Amino acid sequence: MSKKQNRKVLIASLVGSSIEWFDYFLYGTVAALVFNQYFFHSDDPTVGLMLAYASFALAFFIRPLGGVIFSHIGDRIGRKKTLVITLTIMGGSTVLMGFLPTYESIGVMAPILLIILRLIQGIGLGGEWGGAILLAVEYAPKEKRGLFGSIPQMGVTIGMLLGTIALSIMTLLPEDQFISWGWRVPFIMSALLVFFGLWIRKGIDETPSFKKAKESGEIAKVPLVETMRTHWKEVIISVGAKVVETAPFYIFGTFIVSYATTQLGFSRTATLGAVTIGTIVTTILIPIMGSLSDKIGRKKLYVGGTVLMALFAFPYFWMLHQGTVAWLIVATVIGLGIIWAPITAVLGTMFSEIFKSNVRYTGITLGYQIGAALAGGTAPLIATALLAAFDNSYVPVALYIILCSVISLVAIVAVRERSNKELDEEEVA
Repeated sequence: MSKKQNRKVLIASLVGSSIEWFDYFLYGTVAALVFNQYFFHSDDPTVGLMLAYASFALAFFIRPLGGVIFSHIGDRIGRKKTLVITLTIMGGSTVLMGFLPTYESIGVMAPILLIILRLIQGIGLGGEWGGAILLAVEYAPKEKRGLFGSIPQMGVTIGMLLGTIALSIMTLLPEDQFISWGWRVPFIMSALLVFFGLWIRKGIDETPSFKKAKESGEIAKVPLVETMRTHWKEVIISVGAKVVETAPFYIFGTFIVSYATTQLGFSRTATLGAVTIGTIVTTILIPIMGSLSDKIGRKKLYVGGTVLMALFAFPYFWMLHQGTVAWLIVATVIGLGIIWAPITAVLGTMFSEIFKSNVRYTGITLGYQIGAALAGGTAPLIATALLAAFDNSYVPVALYIILCSVISLVAIVAVRERSNKELDEEEVA
């Protein structure tokens, strides 16, 4: 495949995941700043915040359903068509969120409509990640699978970066203007990104691996059934491996917004600024780590990052409690920027290499989305509940990060890395 085609495929896989995660992190951050007060009405601020985070978590639990629906389409009809549908669904629901009236205007219908759109958003994202990863990995030259598979993972941080920058600009507005209309602007403007993503994706061809599976008649009739019959162990491994990649990430990127502002006295701008810097660092490191995995292996990088994550749990909170913006930035850069990068960089490629091509979309999507539902969407909610239950002590939250690391280390022990030759033979077969 030519360099021009490579570039187009990588942009197509990256642009979609960037837009999806821009939408997603926009919601996660605004949940802590606006939705808790103006959509989930409560006399107790902690209850309002927990209700807002519960709505954030809700979409994670619907994601496996979206994953099953779209991975079925992806393994039966093709990766490309599926990715156009997922982007349209999620992008549309995000734009509509920007037009929603508040609790004050329409009462209980405000949170109901918000939750409905949030669920639609979750269904779209459920099928997006697996398709974006496979688009990159199945087009990749055999010696660059790690690098190619890491590119869609950059979409997570690029999307978060775009969302954080957009909100940082809007938070410069006076408080009353930000609350009345400022927070809505990034949601509505995301329509431009969606149109760009659809234009890029419609201009690419189906992946070589899917074409081979179709030509050889290896398309699974019911991919979900076939996956659970032949690859159930791999699904469980993937769920466990996802835990450390998702829970600490939402602690470092979403929970920190409310924790640093309400518990530690940091300004909103300073907190979002720290997350932005951490995100820039990890965006740069992800392809470097992906390329490194092509040389030393996915498992070594993943294990190294996971061990560091466990070791950093307590130092992270100690740094935050020093009370200075400099320490806030250092803590976020180390956790989100440096330690998390190798874990997420290799995750997609590692998952794709343990499933056969005829059930690959379904397999990696199930593992990823169930893991995200159990550990990702619940992370800010669990962290907030732990703080409330233990007099705002960070110790239980740090122990929670360590527990996530241990779960993933246990899961990854069962993964056997396969050589390029083995993977190529499987594709041919």
